[in-house]
Amino acid sequence: MNIVGYLHRLGLPSLRTAPPSAENLRALHVAHVERVTYEALEIWLGRTTTVDPLESAERIIGGRGGYCYHLNGALSQLLLALGYDVTRHVGGVQNRGAEPGITGNHLVLTAHGLPSADNPGGAWLVDVGLGDALHGPLPLVEGGYQQGPFRYGLRPSEIAPGGWRLDHDPAGSFVGMDFDPAPTAMSAFTAMHEHLTTSPESGFVRVASLQRRDASGVDSLRGLVLTRLGVGAHSITLETSGDYYAALADVFRLPLDDVTAPEKDALWRRLDAAHESWLAATPPPPTAPTPAA
Repeated sequence: MNIVGYLHRLGLPSLRTAPPSAENLRALHVAHVERVTYEALEIWLGRTTTVDPLESAERIIGGRGGYCYHLNGALSQLLLALGYDVTRHVGGVQNRGAEPGITGNHLVLTAHGLPSADNPGGAWLVDVGLGDALHGPLPLVEGGYQQGPFRYGLRPSEIAPGGWRLDHDPAGSFVGMDFDPAPTAMSAFTAMHEHLTTSPESGFVRVASLQRRDASGVDSLRGLVLTRLGVGAHSITLETSGDYYAALADVFRLPLDDVTAPEKDALWRRLDAAHESWLAATPPPPTAPTPAA
């Protein structure tokens, strides 16, 4: 792994020789979610990806992001290279209207042997692949945790014996996430990755989504609708390709230097057509009754 390049991408070159610690783990986690966007634009660009952590790391070093298999997979490889005790787990994100389950639609990390004043046991939930959720790692201890404007709950899982359940903030994009306690290999996610990147039923295929967390909130882009939750909350529709690519560069730190001008034109046409289809299928807001004379 190109450790130097990865740490440079995170703005933390000094951690190359720093010993593993809870403080340094937090610095790596925060930098990752703030600098590496949760995104699956490769699907909309017609590009194929795998769950190989080294492939994901090279794409991240090159200025792109990814979703959970890429982000947590690459980070786990970086942490292992830096001497951290890290374990990968099979998880399941519970979307709204769905039942909880260890579906394999999420890769989760835990780190161990890193005691701190607020976590003497030294076990941590590490997850930079949840989009609008964690800003920093959480102590693997049951309780409620405030991070910026969002509050999370962590408790034993009711569906995975010995596992854990993360309850998302009510304002978040999903309900929660459970994960199994057993270690797993990246190969456990190959089939689900194929489904998530190719199936018409996949949320990544249906909507081009991006999310980037910071200390005071989260920026989300679904299709052409840019939304901010937390400090500075707002929502706008990006009307032109110029607006769209400016938002990618400025808000999401995604200049797309690896994407050619013809590819950007084709991507914009797909996004614009999907937005028009969404508008056509969206019922108009109710009309206010006319006041009586």
